[in-house]
Amino acid sequence: MGCVLGAIADDFTGATDLASLLARSGMPVSLRIGVPKTPPDDAAPLDVVALKIRTSPVDEARAQSLAALGWLRTAGATRFFWKYCSTFDSTPEGNIGPVAEALMTALGADQTVYCPAFPENGRTVFMGNLFVGRLPLAESPMKDHPLTPMKDSNLMRLLASQVKGRTGLVDRLTVASGAEALHSELQQLKDAGVSHVVVDAVSNDDLLIIAEACRDHVLLTGGSALAMPLPALYHADGLLPQTVMAQRARPTLAPQAIVLSGSCSDMTNRQVAAYIAAGRPAYRLDPLTLVRNGPGAALDWIAAQDLAKAPLIYATADPETVRRTQADLGPVVAGEIVEKALAACATAARDKGAGRFVVAGGETSGAVTQALDVDRLDIGPEIAPGVPWCFCHTGERPAALALKSGNFGTEGFFADALARLEEA
Repeated sequence: MGCVLGAIADDFTGATDLASLLARSGMPVSLRIGVPKTPPDDAAPLDVVALKIRTSPVDEARAQSLAALGWLRTAGATRFFWKYCSTFDSTPEGNIGPVAEALMTALGADQTVYCPAFPENGRTVFMGNLFVGRLPLAESPMKDHPLTPMKDSNLMRLLASQVKGRTGLVDRLTVASGAEALHSELQQLKDAGVSHVVVDAVSNDDLLIIAEACRDHVLLTGGSALAMPLPALYHADGLLPQTVMAQRARPTLAPQAIVLSGSCSDMTNRQVAAYIAAGRPAYRLDPLTLVRNGPGAALDWIAAQDLAKAPLIYATADPETVRRTQADLGPVVAGEIVEKALAACATAARDKGAGRFVVAGGETSGAVTQALDVDRLDIGPEIAPGVPWCFCHTGERPAALALKSGNFGTEGFFADALARLEEA
């Protein structure tokens, strides 16, 4: 059968996160890098299109998302999911609301819900406010994000600045009353002309209730955890067959590896520090040096390394260093310089024989994946909640990629990821 659930993700780490949680269902999942250029003759029941539009201009983000929607509809999808970061990761001028409205218009939907909660990773929504662990979003390390600094924790206010339709809230008290109560509240809001509804969730049980109440919606939006219950619900509704995903044989991989880190999140800073403290070879990219001299020194360093030791190339820095760099170069230029350098390092490592790539940061993952000319990923074992190993081909050789959102994983993630691949 063709595609049933078609998902669109705003970056590559978010797409692997979503595909990993959908794969827990046992159903076949396919992950495409960018909108495929070929007709959908090999669509999976659960198909995810990864875009790189989180910080793109709004018109570009809308155009790419609508192109992805068109491909998924041609593939047969009848239900759709717009996936964004569990920390919302969108300024008042950002893309989450505009893309949702564009998809709603194309699908004829007059209401959708927004729920970025991912309780396994400490992301919850209560009274419309997003929390990271015990901290409101605007008090968490996300307040210092170099591209999308989060200065407001209230999702209705963030959405209201992005969308034309009215915004509203279904709070935890209603969610805790069950799917029927939530469905009724959504209908009342729809009757009142509310198109964009933030829904509270503080546990996986809440997400199941939301998914049950919204199982007939043509479009849902949220973090990956909201999508996790959907395959079972669609199977119960007769939309999905009772198919268990065949275990794919892990490809034979070259032992050489490289770790590439562009994220400047608090957790990635700790992961970089832990990896270096363990005695791993490491090279720091400085954006100001890259502007003057390009990535040549880093490429020379890679050429001299034993990739069996999984060296680290990183531009990860603390918030104050990031602010000083952005003051000199501007946020966009600084980010692009680092992405291009890390992409060049990835291809250099591949050409030197690397078959294993651990990548930290959504923008970095997009740049690296595109540089390696990867267009499709098979989902492998989970390393941490929402972070799987993915198998693909780069050039003529098989490779494994772990694409990690900046805030995900524990301090030992880089070493854990390489060890997990050996166990798979």
